[in-house]
Amino acid sequence: MSRCVVTGAAGFVGSHLCEVLLDRGHEVIGVDGFIPYYPRSFKEQNLVDLRGRKRFQFAELDLREDELAPVFKGADAIFHLAAMAGLMRSWSDFQWYSSCNAEGTQRVLDAARDADVGHLLYISTSSVYGREATGDETTLPAPYSPYGITKLAGEHLCRAYEANFGLPITILRYFSVYGPRQRPDMAYHIMIRALLNGESFTQYGDGEQTRSNTFCLDGVDATVRAFEQPDRALGEVFNVGGGEIVSLNHVREMLEDLLGRKIEIDHQPARPGDQKHTAANIEKAQRLLGYTPTTRVYEGLKAQIEWQRGLQG
Repeated sequence: MSRCVVTGAAGFVGSHLCEVLLDRGHEVIGVDGFIPYYPRSFKEQNLVDLRGRKRFQFAELDLREDELAPVFKGADAIFHLAAMAGLMRSWSDFQWYSSCNAEGTQRVLDAARDADVGHLLYISTSSVYGREATGDETTLPAPYSPYGITKLAGEHLCRAYEANFGLPITILRYFSVYGPRQRPDMAYHIMIRALLNGESFTQYGDGEQTRSNTFCLDGVDATVRAFEQPDRALGEVFNVGGGEIVSLNHVREMLEDLLGRKIEIDHQPARPGDQKHTAANIEKAQRLLGYTPTTRVYEGLKAQIEWQRGLQG
């Protein structure tokens, strides 16, 4: 059994990760600062089941300013998921993104070094690649948004602590994660909510932008595999995708089929910073970690719909 710290534990992917680590027999300390990016009530709901688990502890901490040493002491691994996410607000609220994604990460790394943590897993994003994210991990990053720039800054900080202080690092770049608990600002959540409520959906661009969608539990599986196979993961960067590439228009058609109704589209120009195409090359994760995504997009969307129905019920 390992002692694991998960930052961003009340969030979309972080809460799923905590549950899987507990299911695998580990002790988990969840950390979240409840930065007001979206309503706290969503995150509190994500924690309901976790708070009742025996080997789970929770600490409400702001990584940018609170004391981290007591939480990190004795940790075997830190999963650093906490971040300001979302592309659009990174243009208008850059200070939040730079403070959370760069300064917060630096403080996590410093505390992890002081605590002599055995493994730090940094959750990054396909946005570090830029407008097109279709190559393998050797592709030169070229972020296309302030969000992508701050997440790449976090990667570089990880490498600096690895090179200078020997901090054991693994970087995982997630591609377009969806599924139950998806943030309310994300496109699939908004589209499903619009369909359930008979509202229109604002579509930016022509809808032919494609994504290498990753079901949340597939992303968690890749992350846990990297943690449990340090001999294969330390020092590495991995693309984490779902193995199925679909356009936004195709997703809309699948949702309409699942819900048996059509959605009214409000067409708007593409937004600055939006990626045009992502196609996760996951050969490295398959080869080194044995990672194989198992959830098809249609089934993953079905699961997300059932979860969102529960929110409204």
